[in-house]
Amino acid sequence: MTRTKEPPGRGRRPTIVDVAAAAGVSKSLVSLALRGDRGVSEATSARILAAAERLGYRSNTLARSLVQGRTMMLGVLLTDLANPYHTEVVAGVEESADAEGFTVLLAHGQRDRARLARQLDALLRLNVDGVVVVSSWLEPRALADAAGRVPVVMVGRPEEFAPGVDTVANDDRAGAEAAVRHLAELGHERIAHLAGSGRPASRARRRGYQETMRDLGLADHATVREIGDAPHGRERAAGALLGTEPTAVFAVNDLAALAVLDRAYTAGTTGLSVVGYDNTFLAQTVRPRLTSVDQPRSVMGNLAVRLLSERMGGRTEDRHEVLVPRLVVRDSTSPPGPLAERGPQDSSPSTPPEGREGHRPSRGRRTP
Repeated sequence: MTRTKEPPGRGRRPTIVDVAAAAGVSKSLVSLALRGDRGVSEATSARILAAAERLGYRSNTLARSLVQGRTMMLGVLLTDLANPYHTEVVAGVEESADAEGFTVLLAHGQRDRARLARQLDALLRLNVDGVVVVSSWLEPRALADAAGRVPVVMVGRPEEFAPGVDTVANDDRAGAEAAVRHLAELGHERIAHLAGSGRPASRARRRGYQETMRDLGLADHATVREIGDAPHGRERAAGALLGTEPTAVFAVNDLAALAVLDRAYTAGTTGLSVVGYDNTFLAQTVRPRLTSVDQPRSVMGNLAVRLLSERMGGRTEDRHEVLVPRLVVRDSTSPPGPLAERGPQDSSPSTPPEGREGHRPSRGRRTP
């Protein structure tokens, strides 16, 4: 009497052997069918796929990678999951990764350098095919070591370029200049800057602010307060900055700009113009809607995946792509005076403000 193999019991994960038994074919034929091999007839392939679906079979990606040499997984490592800039870059990564058949594994550093390093190592141990690092906190040596194993792209401005690592960034100095010139053209002179915690992008934005204030003859009115790394640093620095009585503030990012708006509201300050940086979703949800420098987060994520794919395809030379940001003007900026009487405005990224040459997005400019 022929004995039929029982289906896998409850709690046991079905295997390729179970699928072969259910379809009445060999294990090797199941493997070929699941890979989409053209040598398997349509009828046999349909029977195998139906059996796999019926049993709830899912292929073991890591085991398959030992045979194929690829997992079709990309690791994404970011500093701060609570920062919308980071999450919007990741959304761009996921969009392009999905289009190319990759699954994305997300690792969160929680603003901790040691944890970032451990998370990078964990992604490598999972045999990901490439890594996108949305952070400037990792040491160049750690990035270079990782790039010796898989393609690595860093999204952001690095402290220094690591050999073998591609980068995607925006021109932070140009973005700061656009913000300051916009405020000056509205008639502001007492333009203050809420600066970041000393990372490369923050330093570049601070330089752009200071140099533009000097070029406009406003250096005597320049005031800078740093957020620092302490808890509630944004709120404290914003309060200290407003104590200097500026008529306008350029903030290092949208989160810092929101802290300024909040402190101004609490203090009953009116007529203050505020510009943020990143143009995250927060810029359109806060009231007044926030004027912000747009660095195209989704495009940066898309480009990171393209650079990984090029590396996987055999490219060996390093590439450092710099995108030119653009100012998006909304309700939070106006000539000095009360904001209440102004109607809503929004120069969307697809429609640059008239006369604002140099603020259109530009892709793929290479640095040496």
